[in-house]
Amino acid sequence: MGLMMLLTSCSGPTLDHYAGSTPAFDLKAYFTGPIKAWGVVQDRKGHVTRKFDVEMIGTWVDDVGTLEEHFRYYDGETQKRTWIIRKIEDNRYEGAAGDIIGTAHGNVNGSAMRWKYEMDLTVEGSTYRITFDDWMFIMNDGVLINRSYLKKFGFTVAELTIFMQKQ
Repeated sequence: MGLMMLLTSCSGPTLDHYAGSTPAFDLKAYFTGPIKAWGVVQDRKGHVTRKFDVEMIGTWVDDVGTLEEHFRYYDGETQKRTWIIRKIEDNRYEGAAGDIIGTAHGNVNGSAMRWKYEMDLTVEGSTYRITFDDWMFIMNDGVLINRSYLKKFGFTVAELTIFMQKQ
């Protein structure tokens, strides 16, 4: 019994939990037009290691979207990323960007989206292959909260929190 409780407690959240929750997350509608965002990166101890602002603009043609992201870190670094996102079927998406390894996979249910992908991150001169487990929650008033768990060998090594607002 104790082993079963331990195993189920480690399984983590699922999108099924958000079925029917509101407001409904319409990915194409949210990521169309300009969006402003603010974020922090925290190490595994919870210390904020970086802060940043992001300006985004999204466009869609049928079921293919382009999301341009322009990051400005508080330490002066800038970064650009362009996502190409494809709607595969109702509530299922795939995406790619120049610095993303392979294909990102996403699913929407109710007011939540889970987006998973891999990326090589350079930290203090060393490069690490990191799995991103993004959870996005649509809120009222054009706000979206994104909680990202950065994992190496299945263990969370950092967390990323972004607050977005449609402009």
